[in-house]
Amino acid sequence: MMKYELLMMNIKSKQSKILVFSLFFFLFTFFLNAQVKSSIDSTSIKIGEQITFKVEVETDTTNLVVFPEGQSFSPLEVIESYPIDTLKKTDKYNLVKKYGLTQFDSGKYTIPKQKIIIADKTFFTDSLQVEVFNVAVDTTKQGLYDIKPIIEVEKSSSDWWKTALIVLLVIAVIAALLYWFIWRKKPLTEAEQIALLPPYGRAKLALKKLDESHYLEHENLKDYYSDLTFIIRKYLDEKVYDRALESTTDELIDRLKILKQGNQVDLSNDDIKNLESILKRADLVKFAKSAPDVELAKLDRNTIDVEIDHVKEALPEPTEEEKLLDQQYREEQERKKKRQKIWLTVGIAVFLLIATLIGFSIKYGVGYVKDTIVGHPTKELLEGEWVTSDYGLPPIKITTPKVLQRHKVLLVNSKKEEDKPEDKKEKTSKNDMFYYGSMLDRFYIAVRSVAVKGEDLVALFSQDEQLAEQLNNYNEEEKKEFFLNYFIEESLKLIENEGAKDIVVKKEEITLALDNSKGLKASGSMIGKNKISGKEMSYEYQILMFAEEQAVQTIMFVYQKDDAYAPEIIDRTIQSIELKKVQE
Repeated sequence: MMKYELLMMNIKSKQSKILVFSLFFFLFTFFLNAQVKSSIDSTSIKIGEQITFKVEVETDTTNLVVFPEGQSFSPLEVIESYPIDTLKKTDKYNLVKKYGLTQFDSGKYTIPKQKIIIADKTFFTDSLQVEVFNVAVDTTKQGLYDIKPIIEVEKSSSDWWKTALIVLLVIAVIAALLYWFIWRKKPLTEAEQIALLPPYGRAKLALKKLDESHYLEHENLKDYYSDLTFIIRKYLDEKVYDRALESTTDELIDRLKILKQGNQVDLSNDDIKNLESILKRADLVKFAKSAPDVELAKLDRNTIDVEIDHVKEALPEPTEEEKLLDQQYREEQERKKKRQKIWLTVGIAVFLLIATLIGFSIKYGVGYVKDTIVGHPTKELLEGEWVTSDYGLPPIKITTPKVLQRHKVLLVNSKKEEDKPEDKKEKTSKNDMFYYGSMLDRFYIAVRSVAVKGEDLVALFSQDEQLAEQLNNYNEEEKKEFFLNYFIEESLKLIENEGAKDIVVKKEEITLALDNSKGLKASGSMIGKNKISGKEMSYEYQILMFAEEQAVQTIMFVYQKDDAYAPEIIDRTIQSIELKKVQE
């Protein structure tokens, strides 16, 4: 029995050795087939200079190799990722991938391990130390200069020209219509041409048209004599006696005799008798008391023609004063017509303008139309050229109306620099905040990303022993919730330090649309003193806070409460947010 147990122990021992040997052989074979090397071209640089980080992978031609991408080299920034160089050696590939890295703050930095995936296996490069030195400047040789002013960059072209073209076309159509119906010198109608003739010319033309009528052919003597006497009465009304049309025959003849006696009209007695005879005959025809023959009617027509000439000759020549008054009258009439055209044009233009404003106001609202005409800062932001960019480390990809400016800020509750370990200085105490506008102005947006590990976050509260002990007892979810609320409170303190008061806070969870990142949103209202006007105004704010394993990321908005365009800007901006993770 004892021999049997010894035999079984020997067998198990051999099997264990075979298993260990097989596993060793497998790993040895795999590492022979896939080797990873990393190196840098320099261990020290000056601020802003480039370090080339090189990764070499030797593997089978059938294996898929995945190199790190994005800002995985934090605290160093990737300024360029070079294409992969491939060299084939018999049945293997030698892949070389290079990265251009830099840093803009002096200090000692560690390039973290980079993850390389070969087939289904994961490899890590060695971490490497880099030191960044300040640039020494000899002020005795290098002059000191003022900070250069901000240079305005010309906006890129957009579709504004289409709107301008449509407006110009509408104006051109309206102008053409106004010209055609108001200002254009229209062809005169026959009646207008006759009206422009002098009284003598109109009387002669009227006799000619009477000849072209068919009254005599149809023996319509009543209408014939009616038109004939109207012609002579009209001429006398305009040139001799201004009540000739409404006077009876006897009244008109008496007036002509008086004018003759007063030497105002040099008519002969025969002329007056001829006119009296024709006018009385016309009265008899009118009342059907007489019916002269056609030949007599023709004779009366010729007599009227002659008498018109005699009346013209009998009238005295107008004096120079009368001619001047007549010229002034015509000029005044021309000016009157021109003024009428101007007022009509202005009236139509004002009507069209008011109608257009009313139409747009009904469709878009009165405020929108007013802001379009007068201008509104946030409306211009909303409708301007938006910019998509990455901010901070780890990056926050976001689309904003304007490019955000960089500003160095201290991490809240950070320990004093002298209390930190040497390898932690300048890495967790400072970070970049990117912003546009002023906090208590028309519109403000700020983006901040702090790359810091979980233990570093806990270390921020080490001065409060009770709180530090409490944090150590929290699980990851509880720590995350604590950090989110804590940093929101710190953001609210920043707002309060700017002079805000009566801050109302409402907190709710938020999930980003693009990457499903979950965080905490604080929003509400407050009262603040406007930095430009100095008046107290109502503001609203939104703070979005995200706390991942190695980063705390904040997006803050502050805007005036009565701003109708700010919420649309914020919604569009939030929809564009994408938080890029810190790679191992």
